[in-house]
Amino acid sequence: MLLAIPKHEFKERQTKFIEKMGDKSCEAAVIFAVADIFYLTGFHFHPTERPIGLFVDPSQKFHLFLPALEHEHAEEYGVVDHVHSYPEYPGIKHPMEYLKALFLEYGLENKTVGYDALGYGSSMGYRGESIDQLISVKQFVSLKGLIEELRFIKSSNEIELIKESCRWGNLAHRLLQKYTKAGLSEIEITGKASMEATMAMIETLGTEYKPHGKTAYAIFRGQIGPESAFPHAVTQNIVLKKGDTLVTGAASDVFGYTSELERTMFVEEVDKEQEKYFEHMYEAQNVAFSAIKPGKTCSEVEEAVQEYFKEAGITELTSHHTGHAIGLLGHEAPFFDLGDHTEIKPGMVFTVEPGIYVRGLGGFRHSDTVLVTDNGIEMLTYYPRDLASLIC
Repeated sequence: MLLAIPKHEFKERQTKFIEKMGDKSCEAAVIFAVADIFYLTGFHFHPTERPIGLFVDPSQKFHLFLPALEHEHAEEYGVVDHVHSYPEYPGIKHPMEYLKALFLEYGLENKTVGYDALGYGSSMGYRGESIDQLISVKQFVSLKGLIEELRFIKSSNEIELIKESCRWGNLAHRLLQKYTKAGLSEIEITGKASMEATMAMIETLGTEYKPHGKTAYAIFRGQIGPESAFPHAVTQNIVLKKGDTLVTGAASDVFGYTSELERTMFVEEVDKEQEKYFEHMYEAQNVAFSAIKPGKTCSEVEEAVQEYFKEAGITELTSHHTGHAIGLLGHEAPFFDLGDHTEIKPGMVFTVEPGIYVRGLGGFRHSDTVLVTDNGIEMLTYYPRDLASLIC
């Protein structure tokens, strides 16, 4: 059973990144994005006010730059050539001064330097100079989105981790449906289902399992009854009642890789209006499944779904695109959106989740995680989609 990306794959990713740097005529690079640093090095961390970054020097060596409290952690797990640390933030000497000294020591000055951002960013109080204020270079070249594009097509190892995520998300959702009853609060139900699924997960997978994110969970996220008409509602500890429309979510993280399973369910009974919009949502998702083929564009998938909504006369009840890529992040590019003309290729992993939202009645959205194959798609999530199976 695969529970981690092997070290050789990180080395292969680094080689591809250096090739892409060369295509941009970059002799060095500086990366601050958390997911991209993890993708290239296997070092997982929680960004705080303390800056963390990755740089590649002109000799093509990979360097992690981080606070001292992360140093041993990075040496143990990071697939890099060097780990450098500073005492603390803001410190007597600012971390960017330490980074500047490293740039000079490893020869980044007067080179063409690629970057994903000109400085570290954080909502936790960080302030500091941007890298263009630290050293003089021949040229700064934006590499924003380059590593994300490397992540578009998943390796066989990444796909196995996503499939493992789907398995435990499926269990969490099964338990969520089992415990969904009128008179109970959403927090009570989701807490019980998530904990039980997580315990089964860690007992089954053992000590080699590293989530690098969330363990198994299932939620309503506040999408209960009329509140389910808000696509991204927030948990409000609502007590469920008979006839409520529910929009759920379930997943787990396995070595940082996640999936997405969402279902529209009903408490005890369904009226004709709920059934009508459920069937429209169900058919729209089928339209999307059929439209996803290698060689087509993401926008063509969205066009097909929007055409179905138009023919059904319910375009005004829709409010978001049909889906997005998924992997290290819950939402990744590319997107099934009218404005995204990215070519669909085998190995891409997407969510498929067209939604319908009726004020006063509820929201209607399934989400399934799918793998693009040579001929179409492979469904990675496998929870029942039909109406009869989703009445609690």
